[in-house]
Formats: sequence, C-alpha cells, structure tokens
Amino acid sequence: MGAARTQTTLKTKLESLQCHFMWNLNPRRSKLFLLSDKLEDIGPVEGYNWLGHIYNLQGYIHYQLGSTKDALHFFSRAAEALRQMRNTVSEEGPWLVVNYGNLAWLHYQMGEQTESQTYLSKVDILLNEYPSPCQEELHPEICAEKAWVLMKFGKDNILLAVQYFQRAIRMQPDMTEWHSSHVLALVSTFKLYKTKLDANTFEKLKIAKKHDPDNLYLATIYLAACAARGRKIEGEACQLAKKILKKPVSSYNGIKPLLKLYRVYLSLDEALDLAEEAVERHPGERYLKRCAAICYKKKILLHRDSPPEQMVVDRAISLYKDVIDLYYQSSLKRKITLANIYVKSTHNQAKADEIFEELLDQSEQEPGDRQMLYNYYAKYLHLIQRQSYKSIEYYMRAAAIQHPSVYRGNSIQILEKIRERKRNRMCREIEEFLDNLED
Repeated sequence: MGAARTQTTLKTKLESLQCHFMWNLNPRRSKLFLLSDKLEDIGPVEGYNWLGHIYNLQGYIHYQLGSTKDALHFFSRAAEALRQMRNTVSEEGPWLVVNYGNLAWLHYQMGEQTESQTYLSKVDILLNEYPSPCQEELHPEICAEKAWVLMKFGKDNILLAVQYFQRAIRMQPDMTEWHSSHVLALVSTFKLYKTKLDANTFEKLKIAKKHDPDNLYLATIYLAACAARGRKIEGEACQLAKKILKKPVSSYNGIKPLLKLYRVYLSLDEALDLAEEAVERHPGERYLKRCAAICYKKKILLHRDSPPEQMVVDRAISLYKDVIDLYYQSSLKRKITLANIYVKSTHNQAKADEIFEELLDQSEQEPGDRQMLYNYYAKYLHLIQRQSYKSIEYYMRAAAIQHPSVYRGNSIQILEKIRERKRNRMCREIEEFLDNLED
C-alpha cells in the first residue's frame, strides 16, 4: 500500500506541473515530424534567444515519437542553453521550471521514480525562490515559454499564445524577444498578405520593429503590412533582401516571408531570382531549397493564364525531389504538389499518376493525411483526368473520415454544390451520402 500511495502522490504532483507534458499538446504523428523539421530549420544562431525553448520542444516531440533517449538528450541540451542564454550569476532560475518539469515527467515515464522526484524537488525550490511577481499568475518565464510553444501548434492556439505573452510582458516588460514574438503572434491572426492590419496592431508592429532592429523577420512582416496599406516598398524590399542574404540561413532570418512579399506585392519572377540567389550562396541548405520550391509551385500552379516553360517545370521537379528527400518524414503534401507539377510537364505527365497511386497504396497514413490525399486526388481526377464520377467517389471518401479539417469541409462543400446543380447522375447517391453524414 505504501508503494502504491507513493506512486499516486508522485503522479498527482506531476499533473500539477507547468510543462509540455501538461499543456495538452497532442498533434498527430505527421504533425510532430513537421514540427521537428521546423525547429531544426530555425538553427542555433538566429534562434539563439529561443534555443532553450527549441530544445525543450524537440525533447517533447521525440518523446511523443517514441524515443526517450533522444528526448533526454534534447532536454539536457535545453537546460544548458537556458543557463547560457540568461547569463546570470546563478545557473539556476525560473527559466528552468518548464525544463525540470519535462525531465520529471520523462523519468517518471521511464520508470525512474527517484530521478523524477529529484526534478520535482528542483521545481519546488525554484518556485519558492523565484515567486511570480503577480500571485494569481504563472511566473513570466513560464508564461513566455508556454506562449512560444502554443504558437507552434496551429492557429487554434494563437489567441491563447497572445494572452500568455501579454501576461509575461506585463510582469517582465524588459524582454525584447517576448515583445517581438507577441506582435508576430498577433499579426498571424490576420491574413496579412490579403488585408491590412488594424491601426492598433500596425502600431504595435511598428514599435516592436523599432525596439528589435536586428530582427529581419519582424522587419519583413512590417514591410508586408506597409505594402498592404498601399505603401511603395520596392527600394526597401531590395535593401532588406541584401541584409537577409548576408545572415545565417534560418527560418527566423526572414527569407520566407520576404519571398512571399515579392510574390504578392512586387514580382513573382523577382522572387524566383532571389530564391535562386539564396540557393546558389548556400547550395547545401535544405530550407532555402524548400523556399525556392514554393516559389516555383506558385509560378506553375497558380498562374494558369499561360503554360510554364519546360525548363521552369524541370527546375521545380528537381527542387521538389530534393526537398522531399531532405524532409522525408513530413513530405506527403509535397509529393502531392510534385504530382501536380508533373501534369505541366511536356514529357513526363505519367509520373503524376504513379505518385498518386503510390500514395493511395500506403496504408499507414493517419486519418487527417488520408483525408487530404483523397481531396487532392479528387481534384486531380476532375480537373486533369476528366473523371468526374470517380472524383465524386474520392470527395465522399474524404468527407466520410471523421476528422475536422479544411479538406473535409471543402469536400462536403463541393458535394453540396454538385447536388444543388442537379445535373449529375450521381445526385441521388450524393444526397443520400450527405444526409447520412449529417446524422
């Protein structure tokens, strides 16, 4: 009974911790691979201010993917990075609370109760020694890390991330990176490249840029916001491009939003030239190949007024093949894109069918991924193969998967439109399917 009571007490204490294991972060496996790749692409130089948080999240991801060894490795790196980042007299501080909580949970899951209890005690010591400035709030260091993590877990969590950043800043207003990330989270709630920011958010972005002048990602987002308000930005964009190309390669250095800025407000061809220059400067960097591949996708698939030149299609195919290999665990959507690019080729269109058939034959896909595949394949069947009845079958398959997503919503919407037109011989079948779906 004593051992059982100890186990229960330990579990209760663990469940009261503020750490990744207790933040309801439960993405599907494919999302974990995608997140891991994104964190790796930040790099240690441009992501220095968040390096401890990056390693903490990597550790949690590796645990969720089944590797306690890799999880322990990253949690240990996180602790060291957090100590170095704060650069204080004491190596211990409130910035380690989340990390120690993660380690307490990990050792518990590994069956190492003594080690788990050790880290629980460390958390207690830190919370007692460094209480929150506001009794009703979590410590600002915890709020900031929780906010940063929530930003990585989709749009549904963005508003909550904004709130946690606000709490952290209110209690500890001198952290520049918190202000910058708070504003970026706030901006991400808008469709920046389609609509302009409201005056209040724009002013916050302007102030954040002024206080964080070396943050070129922030500078790029600010320039995009200016362009959305009608400002001429050609000269500023060119100067910003020169600065970004000199920075270490990172998803935080601003290259991706800059390329989108060029595509939306300046010139797609100039965006392609800029992307190719970046790849030429750093031919071994996968992130730059990924950015260039996106530009070629936009050139080929979204501009249908004139067929793309074969050399453009060939370059896109080459880039996507490389990117798929370099991001092997998170490339389902890229494979679908590659298939759609092959359709535009003058000599290799059959490869599109091969890719789709290969993907459809894979049985280990998660429901959300399967849904996405069925939706894209239905469009391919309808628009390219002109097989409308078969495309309806795959829209139904996508809609039948009980997983909330844009792909399910789009499939249902298309089926409803077909039913409303009443011109298709499958209308009755579609109506029965939709009626059953609503039940």
